[in-house]
Formats: sequence, C-alpha cells, structure tokens
Amino acid sequence: MLTEAKKAKLNQFKAVFIEYTIPKTIINDFDKLRLHHNLAGEKPCMMLSGDTGCGKSALIKHYYDINPPNFADGRRKVPVLLSRIPSNPSIESTLKQLLHDLGQFGAKSSKRLKHGNEIALAESLVEQLKRSGTELIIIDEFQELVENNLGKKRRDIANQFKYINEKAGISIVLVGMPWIDQVANEPQWSSRIFIRRFIPYFKISEKKELQLFIRVLKGFANRLPFSDKPHFEDLDIALSLFAISNGCLRKLKNFLDSALTEALICDAVTLNKQCLSSAFKAWRPELDNVFEMNVNEIEGCEVEQYSTFKPDGPQDEDPFIDTQFCKKVPLVQLLKGS
Repeated sequence: MLTEAKKAKLNQFKAVFIEYTIPKTIINDFDKLRLHHNLAGEKPCMMLSGDTGCGKSALIKHYYDINPPNFADGRRKVPVLLSRIPSNPSIESTLKQLLHDLGQFGAKSSKRLKHGNEIALAESLVEQLKRSGTELIIIDEFQELVENNLGKKRRDIANQFKYINEKAGISIVLVGMPWIDQVANEPQWSSRIFIRRFIPYFKISEKKELQLFIRVLKGFANRLPFSDKPHFEDLDIALSLFAISNGCLRKLKNFLDSALTEALICDAVTLNKQCLSSAFKAWRPELDNVFEMNVNEIEGCEVEQYSTFKPDGPQDEDPFIDTQFCKKVPLVQLLKGS
C-alpha cells in the first residue's frame, strides 16, 4: 500500500491545475473584474459555462486557492467568495448559502437571520461582503436556477443577485452548464454580463487543438513526482489518453490520478506505458487495452454537440439532452484533418 510520503505525492498531483490558454484568459478576466471593485460606476459581471468535466469547478477552485481568505487589521478578509446555488434553490436558501460560504452563517447568527427573513438576509449579506473586503463573487452550479425554477421564482432570485451586485458593488461570475445562458439572457442580467466564456472539450482534428492537447499532456507529465518524466507527447500515448477521455479534462485527470496510484504502489520510477497499461486493465478490464494497440488501431471520438436543457419540450420527453460525440473511428483518421 501507499506510505505517507507516497500519499503526499499523490495528493500533490491530484491538486495540479494546468493553466493552458483558456484558463489563463479566464483568470485574467477574474483579475480585471476585481479591479472594478474600487472604481466608480456599475460592476460588470461574467458568465462562465461548459459541459460536465470540462474543468470549470477545478478552475474556480484554483483561483480561490491562490486568493484565499486572510486576516488583515484584525479582521477576516475574503477577497474572493466562492459559493454555489443549492439544490432546488429558493431566495432564502441561496442567501443562506452565500452567508455560510462567507463564514458568516453559523452558530452565532441571529435568530432573525436563521428564521429566513429574506430582506434581513440580503441586507446582512451586503454588509458582511463589505466588511470582508470581498472583490469578486463566483457562484458555481448556476444551472440549478434554470433546472428547478421557472418563471417568477427564477426572476426573483436573479433580482437578489442584481441587488447584491448593485448594493455591495461587487462583480459576480455565474458558473455552470451550457444552459445557464437562459438566466443570463433575462432582462435583469443581459446588460450586466460583460464577459462570456465557454470551456470546450479538447479536440485533435484541428492542428491548434491537437497542439493544445499535447501541451496539456506535457504539463501533467512534468508535474508527476518522478525525476524521469514520461513522454505523454508520443503519438501512441497521446492518442490512447485521448481515446480514454474523449477530450474531457476530468476523465483524463481521473485516469492519470489512478495510473499514478498504481505506479506508486509498484515503486515505479516513472509513469511509463507499462504503468498506463496496468492502470487501464484495472480501470476497464472488459475493454481492449488501448495501450497495447498499434497506433493505427486506437479508436475514439470527438464532441459534436454539447449537452442542452429544453424545459419547453413535450412532457413525456427528458428535457436533458446528453453530450453528443461523433462515431468512434481510428483516431489517426481525425488527425488527417489537422
């Protein structure tokens, strides 16, 4: 099993975040929004969307981690408030979640706040945001507002965020699945959303996308806890990793975490193709092992259409439409387009 030293190495790699092109742009967006905090005028907001596993939550957690709460002048400061929309949200539960994540809704909260006076909750939140020196609010899982609240209820919650944006003078970032634009396009928000970003899955059919995917693979390889770094950029390994993930960052990272675990258990000196093959066998023993195939045999697929949510469809139809991928083909065929 893993020693404490090896567990530390594994946890360190699990926390790795690769700042490739799109995340760098988004982090720069966050920094610019924070600059507006001390400037006059309206505070612009932002919408960040992407399909499941594209790296949204990892990115905002990374930004929060590099801008953590701190103590200054004897007071706890929260420069970046990272929160989320609760399941089946209401105005009350949403405001309480924000106060909780700000560290201001615990045992010492007043009875008036705990019993859910919406006006008192909103006023208290604005006051605490100012005291905490908060410069940016990032709200994850914003699609919950679309999926569970239609009509007036959704507009009321959106109005509360408008109130917070105005009264606290803080930019807000709405983060969620692709259909959060249904909220962002509401009259209360359409003029406030100054920046819109989408994080796509990786592709290899276009030259620039292939180069980006390989650059990310090299980034992960360089952060592995081995002096002998693996060559993930080799075509057979790169295509195998793409076949496993279909371009989804979460799937890629989860597999690499699992492979590193296997390598550390076996006292391997690097995460070579043999270790990757063993990890694949443990992960999906029922499938043909992509790491044992000739490069021309490795099959996979790219995303064609991202998942959608259509609440206005027939009642007997599922409003959620899953992500659509192209037909599985030898990946070298996709490379011909790049």
